[in-house]
Amino acid sequence: MARYVLNDTEKTEVARIADAFLAAHPVWTPMEYADRIRVESERLPVGVRQFLVAARAAEDAVIAVANLPVDENLVPTPPSWQVAEKEGAAIREELVLLLIASVLGDPFAWTNQQNGRLVHDVCPSKGQEASLTSASSEQQLTLHTEDVFHTCRGDYVALMCLRNPDGVGTTVAEVDAVEVSGPLREVLHQDRFRFFPDDSHEVVPLHTAEHPSALEERPHEVASVLFGPEDSPYLRIDADFTSPVEGDEEAGRAMDAAARQLAAAARRVVLSPGEAAFIDNYRVIHGRDTFTPRYDGTDRWLKRTSMVRDLRRTYVHTKSRSRLLA
Repeated sequence: MARYVLNDTEKTEVARIADAFLAAHPVWTPMEYADRIRVESERLPVGVRQFLVAARAAEDAVIAVANLPVDENLVPTPPSWQVAEKEGAAIREELVLLLIASVLGDPFAWTNQQNGRLVHDVCPSKGQEASLTSASSEQQLTLHTEDVFHTCRGDYVALMCLRNPDGVGTTVAEVDAVEVSGPLREVLHQDRFRFFPDDSHEVVPLHTAEHPSALEERPHEVASVLFGPEDSPYLRIDADFTSPVEGDEEAGRAMDAAARQLAAAARRVVLSPGEAAFIDNYRVIHGRDTFTPRYDGTDRWLKRTSMVRDLRRTYVHTKSRSRLLA
């Protein structure tokens, strides 16, 4: 993992840049400000900008930036992302994340996920403990590619920690850990797999344990699990929302073998307040530990966004100059 820790002078400068931007834009509409935030990111301390550019060029699997400013009087962890949105919780921290993220890529959003917000709130919600979404807590989130179902899924997933008193870990596994035997590896490079939207996207029909067949009825893409450079391939997989093409038992065995090896190679990354991790969504799959929520305002709270290295490919796909994907 590549990691940069801001010194106190750099931290103060990042806070100053964020505060000045918010003072000039009193109504927080980050989707409208995305291009301006990208320009403003050039004001960040040169050390962190050089680090991020070098890490991007090297395709580092996980890129971390620590000692980012977080309000000393941070509001309690909201009980849901809906409440966080309504109350405008931790706006400055959202901006700090977008400033750092904009050096690596272009943030974007989904129309059917958290109301199309550019930055999501990740916090446990009552009634969602066992869901396969970031609002869960007692259900482990299986290692997965973020938004595995879509051609224009992010190149990076960004997670900025605001609060994590229980040391809840983010699990990560790199594609280099996959050493499936030759014949099965060839299968993984072939378009023999279906990729479905996960439950964080508002799609119908809903996929539940009681009605698992509903997953097969969702819109999906058919593609390969491994793709790109032969000597160092990229990865696309989500055990809960990827399946072989119907009747392809060989593809099923290959996918299961890859999933087992990736799970065995997984490691934990525990983020502390003021630390952001940028996970390469082509080289790394990620998940989350289980934990017991208290719902007392002290639970784990992250801000999250996704970025592409080239926003034009989303423009081509959507046929509009929009950062919102459907």
